[in-house]
Amino acid sequence: DWADDACVRILRHCRRVIPPAGRLVVVDAVIAPGNDPGFEKLLDLEMIAVTDGGRERTEKEFAALFDAAGFHLQRVVAT
Repeated sequence: DWADDACVRILRHCRRVIPPAGRLVVVDAVIAPGNDPGFEKLLDLEMIAVTDGGRERTEKEFAALFDAAGFHLQRVVAT
């Protein structure tokens, strides 16, 4: 529910306090590639409408946020 700059700031704070071998688990919707309809895309529209810069993200966008904060995206698990 946060804009990219706020996400990176929050993740950097997490990176500072997590031990070197620690892990961060994020549970969130991930937008599938392509233009097929999906629930996560509806969530994205809702986020855009009701938050200040918040939105759902693709796996590639999550990876960029994590990289900017000093993390490395290891895997995405679909549920």
